[in-house]
Amino acid sequence: MVDRLKTEYEGVVEFRIINVESDPEGGRLASGFGIQYVPSFVFLGSDGNQKDLLVGEVSEEQLRASLDALQ
Repeated sequence: MVDRLKTEYEGVVEFRIINVESDPEGGRLASGFGIQYVPSFVFLGSDGNQKDLLVGEVSEEQLRASLDALQ
């Protein structure tokens, strides 16, 4: 689902998929955002500030709502 949305929102929203368990930078980012559970989706505005956070298994509709709110 994420790959499909990534393609659909290409050029509108930038996706970064980071493995927080195997990537040292991912671990630092997770700590910085207070991420404790995988998966977690952090949504940042163009100003770099956090706009939304979804944790755990989420529906496509939930992801779309958060993505659309960034536009």
